[in-house]
Amino acid sequence: MQPTPRRLTTHQQAVLIQVLLAFPDQQVGVYYYPSASDALGYAQDFLTVFNVIGWRVNDGAPSESLNPQSTGLAFVVRAQGSLPHSAEALRDALRIYGIEVTTFCDPTCTMRSGGFILAIGPQT
Repeated sequence: MQPTPRRLTTHQQAVLIQVLLAFPDQQVGVYYYPSASDALGYAQDFLTVFNVIGWRVNDGAPSESLNPQSTGLAFVVRAQGSLPHSAEALRDALRIYGIEVTTFCDPTCTMRSGGFILAIGPQT
């Protein structure tokens, strides 16, 4: 049996927009694991939120370099302890809905300081 595809409801998107409006002028990359059948749609939900609040964001790119062992949602940052406040607020808001986000450090991450990558892996 196929799991239910992940999507953000309109209500969840509205709540995320309200929470994240407190963090203007952010930079975020959104990448998804192309082998996960629902990852593109889920990425588009987050892109909608980020675009509405005016963050600088990529177009949601597939990335085979995502670690297939990492499932669900993950933040990718350059260094330990460098998760921006905006990402912390996003993580906390998602927890309200039982959506967990892990954090990975990647020193080769090309995101500028203060930015982060939201990686969407396969469902858990």
